[in-house]
Formats: sequence, structure tokens, C-alpha cells
Amino acid sequence: MSERISHAAKTELQADCGNCFGLCCVALPFSRSSDFPVNKAAGTPCGNLQDDFRCGIHERLRDKGYNGCTVFDCFGAGQKVSQVTFKGVSWREEPDTARTMYEVFPVVRQLQELLKYTAQALDLAAARPVHKELRRAYSRIDALTRDTPETLLGVDVDALRGEVNPLLLRASELTRAAVPGRKKDHRGANLMGKRLRGAKLRGASLRGALLIAADLSDADLREADLIGADMRDTNLCGADLTGALFLTQPQLNAARGDARTKVSSPLEHPAHWAA
Repeated sequence: MSERISHAAKTELQADCGNCFGLCCVALPFSRSSDFPVNKAAGTPCGNLQDDFRCGIHERLRDKGYNGCTVFDCFGAGQKVSQVTFKGVSWREEPDTARTMYEVFPVVRQLQELLKYTAQALDLAAARPVHKELRRAYSRIDALTRDTPETLLGVDVDALRGEVNPLLLRASELTRAAVPGRKKDHRGANLMGKRLRGAKLRGASLRGALLIAADLSDADLREADLIGADMRDTNLCGADLTGALFLTQPQLNAARGDARTKVSSPLEHPAHWAA
């Protein structure tokens, strides 16, 4: 029996704004900065949120200074909290549930992110020795995301992450072991602004690395582990990220790239990348 996650289950790990009550636009705070043009408190609807819970400037977010919105991904938490946890009844319909809904959302978002990484690890053939444990972890976390608001607010996400991370690390090690040559270890490294143009980083560990404004243009990042790497303003023009492990769309959205940048499906070139 295959340990992989079904296509339908993976779809639940993708944001579906049409079935969400605009939770990221209400529950989360943001401050005036290079990422946002104004201040907004947690629990206060963004001024761009429409009556149908859609963003009124979705296609112009960067032009309007809302860069932070373009790099956020709820990993499907929005629709799950809206339609499963609160059974399709919005905070506008039942204002008394609003505060609890806003508190539950970031918890489920973290759980969905863990599910996303676990699903990716289950797609790695070389990680088969840990697939059984990964599948067990996936089932447990998925069940939690469907539990009551009270249960979700009591979840120790850090403890769960501590249980799953060793499995993800082992999956990464098993997969990268098949990459020929010596693999570089930059786990947690501060590479902010570093000039790494054309760097040979195939199969490297860049877990949690700070890559802010680093120049990785034309770099070989195939099968590199990028889980948790901060890629804000990272130059990926011409870089090859084919098969990069645990790379997410928000990381790409935060970086800079061009038509020559290679990524694996289902990841896509962000609209703001150079043609």
C-alpha cells in the first residue's frame, strides 16, 4: 500500500480563498513597513476586505505596498477553520465566535504547514524507511486540524514540531545521500547578502538559513534542503531549484527570479518575477 498522500488530501493543503472568511485579512496584525503601507491590529478587518471576504486589490497588492500579503500562505488553514472548525458560519454572522476563530486560525495554519512538509517527505522515494512514521504523524496532525476549537487552542505546536522535525530531517538526509559528491552544510547559517552566484549547492543543507538579499543567481540548488530558509529578496535569477526539498511557494514569492529560474511543479514562477 502506498504511503503517499492522495491528490485530494494535498488539495486541502492549498489556500482556497473562495471558501474562507478572509481570516488572514482579519485575524493577523501587520505594521507599516516595506511590506505594508498601514498599521492593522489583530482582529481588525483590512480596509481592502470586501463583503464577500475577497481582497479588493488582490491583483495590485504589490503596487499598493502590500508585499507582505503576496508572500503569505495559510496552507489551507483558512478554508479548514471556516468550513470545518466553524461549520461554514462566519464571524460576521456570529460575532461571538470571532475572537475564538481568530485565535484558532494561526494554530491550524502551523499544523497545516507541518502537514505540507510531511506530505512532501512522503513523496520522496529515498525516504521510504521513515514513510510509516511520517504517515502516522500525518494522520495524527490531520485529525487534530479537524477537532474542536477548544482542543485546537490547547495544542502544543512546538512539541508536535519537535516530534515531526527529526522525521523530516531523516527524509532529507536519505534523499540527499543519493546526490553525488560532497554536500555542503549551511544549516542555520547567516548568509544575508552573500555573493553566491553560480554556487554548487546541489544536495546542500540550507535548513533555516538566512538568505535575505543573498545572490544565488545561476546557483545549482537541485535537491537542496530549503526548509525554513528565509529567502526574502534572494536573487534566484537563473538558479536551478529542481527537486529542492521542502521549498514552498511563499519562499519563491519572497525572492527574485526570472524566466531562467527552474522550479519543480506544482511550484510556479511568481507574477512579479522578471520575464
